[in-house]
Amino acid sequence: MSSSLERQQASFMSSMSAASSKLAGTKRALAPPSPSPSVGSVASAIAAGNGTPRKAAADRVDTPAHNIVYSQPAATGTGLNIITQVTYAIAWLRGKDEPRTYLEILGHLSGLHWSPSYQEEFVEAMRRTREIQWIPDPNLSEQTWQSGTYLHRPKVPGVRNKTQLLAYLQKKTDASCVGVKELKDGWPDCEKAINELEAEHKILVIRIKKEGLPRYVWLDDPSLFHEVDPELKVMWQKVEVPGTDTIVQRLKAASQKPASEDPRDKMTAAPKAEKKKRAQRRTGKATNTHMEHLLKDYSHMKR
Repeated sequence: MSSSLERQQASFMSSMSAASSKLAGTKRALAPPSPSPSVGSVASAIAAGNGTPRKAAADRVDTPAHNIVYSQPAATGTGLNIITQVTYAIAWLRGKDEPRTYLEILGHLSGLHWSPSYQEEFVEAMRRTREIQWIPDPNLSEQTWQSGTYLHRPKVPGVRNKTQLLAYLQKKTDASCVGVKELKDGWPDCEKAINELEAEHKILVIRIKKEGLPRYVWLDDPSLFHEVDPELKVMWQKVEVPGTDTIVQRLKAASQKPASEDPRDKMTAAPKAEKKKRAQRRTGKATNTHMEHLLKDYSHMKR
């Protein structure tokens, strides 16, 4: 009995040893390394004295020169810069009532350190701009780029208060309006004066429906305004207006033509008379009329 148990134990031990030898012989496949440096590799690089993590990562990855992308192009000139400075000068002169010298404008733009050639180019650009008026120096016989003063030239010149606005509208020879946007170019805070003149019935104002802001302005006559009694307004609102169909019927009963009648309704209601199509006569065009005497039939004259 004991010998059979010993044989079973020996066979079991041999099978276990064979299985362990097979497991030891197989190798585990590892995943390919990541192209980006891991935390451990960066830390080991720092410990080895290779510099900062960014430098270590840069040393590992070689970026080709043709793949470099630049965020901003290099400066190619100063023309755009001058246009920008002229725009700032216009905005600053818009709020000034008196003419200013070029030195005052350069002081506002922090441009006193500019080179003389660049300052001269800036002054010439201001003189070419429609929004800036250059006033020559009357004491000089020959003007230079440093002479004269500068003033903002608005789209509606000489209008900066209520009196000037009424005078400008009275000088107009036609019934055209004045845009509030053009007025604000030389008179930024004109809305309050427009509201006051409208309340006095001196101007007519067209407003934007959504915001209620003034958009166009016309001249008005206060003597033509007549106050309506509030009681009459209430009575007027209480009057019931008949419907459109009722008005049309009453006008037709009185032998009158309603203005709301569509003439196209009569055209659709009247039956169209069918027109008979005429048969087209096909006539051939004679091209040999000069030979008619030669083609004449003379067979009856035979003997």
